Amino acid sequence: MIKLNNITKVFPSKNGVVKALNDVNLHVKKGEIHGVIGYSGAGKSTLIRCVNLLEKPTSGTVSINGVEMTSMSQEKLRKTRQKIGMIFQHFNLLKTATVYDNIAIPLKLLGYDKKEVETRVDKYLGIVDLLEKKHTYPSQLSGGQKQRVAIARALSQEPQILLSDEATSALDPETTNSILDLLLKINEELGITILLITHEMNVIQKICDYVYVIENGDLIEQGTAINLFTNPKEKTTKKFLNTISQRKLSDSLIEQLKLNGTVTRLTFIGENTGQPLLAQLSHRFKVEPNILTANIMELKNGIVGNLVIHLVGESQEVANALKFLDDNGVSTEELEGKTNE
Repeated sequence: MIKLNNITKVFPSKNGVVKALNDVNLHVKKGEIHGVIGYSGAGKSTLIRCVNLLEKPTSGTVSINGVEMTSMSQEKLRKTRQKIGMIFQHFNLLKTATVYDNIAIPLKLLGYDKKEVETRVDKYLGIVDLLEKKHTYPSQLSGGQKQRVAIARALSQEPQILLSDEATSALDPETTNSILDLLLKINEELGITILLITHEMNVIQKICDYVYVIENGDLIEQGTAINLFTNPKEKTTKKFLNTISQRKLSDSLIEQLKLNGTVTRLTFIGENTGQPLLAQLSHRFKVEPNILTANIMELKNGIVGNLVIHLVGESQEVANALKFLDDNGVSTEELEGKTNE
């Protein structure tokens, strides 16, 4: 559905040039939700704006449904963009227009007749649960309601792709969850492919099938949400995971505990999260497990559990216990104070 091939974007500056994106490759399959996560200045906003060519790449190609866009004429590009909806962090609603007109005006500019405009406005306000607000003004709405209007406006052109540029970062946690539930509903019921950018790991956790981690213009890690949550490779990815799960222990605590035992992170996936495997260790082996941190995270496509435990026992018994866990589908990682993320 969306293919970015070797995308590089360079901006001129007083001190030469700034490379916002460096040889980025990205492929979003039809009907999936993909997320790009990174800190401020990582290049993620530039990346998403390259998808609909609001930013033209310095080099590389952008293809939508197999059609290469970077060489299109402006007229053809405008028509293609009509199938790519976009929602923004700050809603971008007209303050002096009603909810109805905020959605209707773009449709009128595209040449739709009055009846079709009314039909679409009512249909998509119904989908976002705001039909009763269509004659109110943005100033009378909450932040979450404003974002729902913006989503209805994007949907009213009936796009195949929806781009989300930090759409929840200005919202409180409860409202964020409601907007994420709405995006899931749109994806499942309307079959719309979604590409979003965010700096919030809980957004990735809740709705994404696939994740890209971007840093200084480079895609440094990518994979399914399950894979990234269970086996992160890069330091930046691990830092993001630390914001939603208790994965991190202090170096000094790890060093202290390792004097008389082993500190290990266990990762459980799916059905293994409900198995009493840890309870079996002390019965099967001469070890004493002590739980230091624990959590269970529900992702869009599965459940992941994390435990950090302190195992006390003879080295061979500890090794046998860890092998038992590995054999039962539990990933184990011995933590070292110097390398703990």
